[in-house]
Amino acid sequence: MNDPNGMVLHKGVYHLYYQHNPSGNTWGNMSWGHATSTDLTHWTEQPLAIATDDQQDIFSGSVVVDKDNTTGFGTAENPPLVAIFTSAYKDASPHRGLQAQSLAYSLDDGQTWTKYDANPVLNRNSANFRDPKVFWYETPAGGGYWVMAAVEATDHKVLLYKSANLKDWDLLSEFGPANATGGLWECPDLFPLAVDGDPANIKWVMVVNINPGGVAGGSAGQYFVGNFDGTTFTSESTKPSDALPAGTPLAGFNDGTYNGWTVNNEPGNWKNGPFGDAPAAGTLPGQNTVTGFAGAGLVNSFNDGDWPLGSMSSPEFTVTSDYLNFLVGGGQHPSVSDKLDNTPPAGDLLFNGFEVADGSTLADAGWTGTDDLAPTFQPATSGGDYYIGAKRINTFETGGAPGDDRQGTLTSPSFTVSKNFMSMLVGGGHRAVETGQTLEAQLLVDGNVVRTLAGDDAGQLNWKGWDVSEFAGKTAQLRIVDQATGGWGHLTLDHVMLTDQAAVPRSDETTVNLVVDGDVVRSATGANSEVLDWASWNVAEFKGRQASIKVVDNNRFGWGHILADEFIASSTAAAPRLQSYDWLDYGRDYYASVSFANMPQDKRIMLGWMNNWDYANTIPTSPWRSAMSLPREVALTQTAAGPRLTQKAVKQVDSLGSKVAYAEKQARNIAPGTTPLPAAASGQVQRIDVTFAPGTAAKAGITVLGSGTTSTVIGYDQAAGEVYVDRRNSGNTAFHPLFTSVDSAPVTPDANGNITLRIYVDRSSVEVFAQNGLRTITDQVFPEAGAGQVALFADGGTAQLKSITVTPLEASMFSGQGKPVKDRQ
Repeated sequence: MNDPNGMVLHKGVYHLYYQHNPSGNTWGNMSWGHATSTDLTHWTEQPLAIATDDQQDIFSGSVVVDKDNTTGFGTAENPPLVAIFTSAYKDASPHRGLQAQSLAYSLDDGQTWTKYDANPVLNRNSANFRDPKVFWYETPAGGGYWVMAAVEATDHKVLLYKSANLKDWDLLSEFGPANATGGLWECPDLFPLAVDGDPANIKWVMVVNINPGGVAGGSAGQYFVGNFDGTTFTSESTKPSDALPAGTPLAGFNDGTYNGWTVNNEPGNWKNGPFGDAPAAGTLPGQNTVTGFAGAGLVNSFNDGDWPLGSMSSPEFTVTSDYLNFLVGGGQHPSVSDKLDNTPPAGDLLFNGFEVADGSTLADAGWTGTDDLAPTFQPATSGGDYYIGAKRINTFETGGAPGDDRQGTLTSPSFTVSKNFMSMLVGGGHRAVETGQTLEAQLLVDGNVVRTLAGDDAGQLNWKGWDVSEFAGKTAQLRIVDQATGGWGHLTLDHVMLTDQAAVPRSDETTVNLVVDGDVVRSATGANSEVLDWASWNVAEFKGRQASIKVVDNNRFGWGHILADEFIASSTAAAPRLQSYDWLDYGRDYYASVSFANMPQDKRIMLGWMNNWDYANTIPTSPWRSAMSLPREVALTQTAAGPRLTQKAVKQVDSLGSKVAYAEKQARNIAPGTTPLPAAASGQVQRIDVTFAPGTAAKAGITVLGSGTTSTVIGYDQAAGEVYVDRRNSGNTAFHPLFTSVDSAPVTPDANGNITLRIYVDRSSVEVFAQNGLRTITDQVFPEAGAGQVALFADGGTAQLKSITVTPLEASMFSGQGKPVKDRQ
């Protein structure tokens, strides 16, 4: 599942509809799932609510209680629930390729739904018009009308419409672009809140979710505070575009030339891509709108699209400042090595690289196999990128069942392990152990599996391998096992070698690098966004030395380009613009958050999808995939910057905790290092309330879900003024290259110098509420089995613990046997 949809309180029951694939655990077949609860913590799964069909997918939307029966779908005695959703039309529809707003209604309290026979009710002939959030607006003079907030996703606009009957809509106004525009705008919401509970001081909150382009990368939700007069929303929290940071310009690309930079474009591209002959003036043909650059030009490697590869380097300069600030955008492909080509390592090629004679198969070369991987079906001559030669093993191609549904094994003839390493090009998919779908290349010695590897859910083959020195002189075999189905349920393999050195992976990077003495010492990427934002390198250690800037585009595929502009030597770091905007959450896993409808006037409860599109389809859970956040009550409080949201988990969540397991009420020092708490504090489902003062420590805080070797770190960085969640060593992080992260939120200690955190730990997630919920960080984590240790830590000095309370929380979704709770109402 993904986006929460149609959340509504009706007759004492909370209804949660949600984007759902009823046929698989990755995105597809978009329909509305349904769950109900009387307390927001114990949920009962209901039958599928609104299903995809041959004409349309059912995208996100909202549900309202049409208490006055304005639609005529019900009666005065039995008014309908009405769902307003986006129809994403398929090829079989006369509206194919469009997104428009449609209705469905329920006369049995949301259990079954009938699609309106005159859908769509609002069609702009747009392919990106979606996610309607509808509410009833009471006019100051009495009476009212329905208001819809929906997005034009690629235009970064929220469109407001009005209707008397939910069927006929008139445009009121538009809002945006504003603040974060680095990705698609999605899932808007608009609602009033009293500032600090004062009914005489009402402000309106506009929520706009964005993907990618969030403050922590990928998916996120931003919000604006302002006023709504029934026609127009006026933001009071939109940030102006910033001026260039003070300093000495090194390069701005504003005179129409690269001004002495050396450009290496890949030959054979008709637009001389990727960098062209001169700076770009902005957006290039075929590219989404590029914004955030300064002046008349910028580096833009989208000439000829994402395909061409190349690099460009500045003249050498002397480092004279503490910081080097610059604008960067484009692809998020970091540098992983200094290898930019596909050259094989030195060594001995096995199996002739699968280059059997035309008309021959691997069966003729002594391979054996089973089912769809019988050797008569291999090698393949198609599929994958960055293979060597004409042929390779590809379990997607040739013979047997179709595509990713092909299954079987393929085993090589024997060979002798004669070098220390075994290296090969690998692409295709991978499967977590939990799925029970083995997909891997295996090294067999004496018939036993001693090494395994798989792809990274990518078409590109890249170098991987094993240290096989312990098997020197032994006879071995290579076996390919494909028991996987569904997306990326195949493996691609080529150029298997015995080598003296481990293979270095090719760096498919889109980067801006600082080079000193021939080495890359600093590197930055874009965020899969056409919006450039400030990056900053601390270069004080290189003062007086010669350096150069190298911009690299070594990626041919999605977001395979880089944007750069305005290199400035400065005395201070430039803060990314994203950090100045207002975010619902500063973690990686809180998206598509909207509020429940039909709540009491003084209550506003929001719920978000606890995932991120950067890695949503690959998180290592099975058979289900994805979860929602805890429901949160939101309020507005006055701050120095103006009214801003505060959040707290709904009180029903805290009612799951009955008895404190561990507490300290007396202040004490937290010594440098990590100090485990007693076993009573350990747990996997618990609330931790902790207050500490950073003291002389550079960083201090708490670790959770620890195993002795891994843990999730939640702390405060005194120099940065940020609370952070560090999940780099949290357990299983290798399933996607963008999962590993340190996510931070700006936080100011209270008047006593204290940091106060309320942390909800729930097996595979942490939700952190800092300083009474003024900042939140929500992150998924996948700890080692049984990990639950809790510890305090201080780095670089001594911190002070003021208090800590650990309260276990009752499991509300699953019983002790791991079975869903079907009826707790």
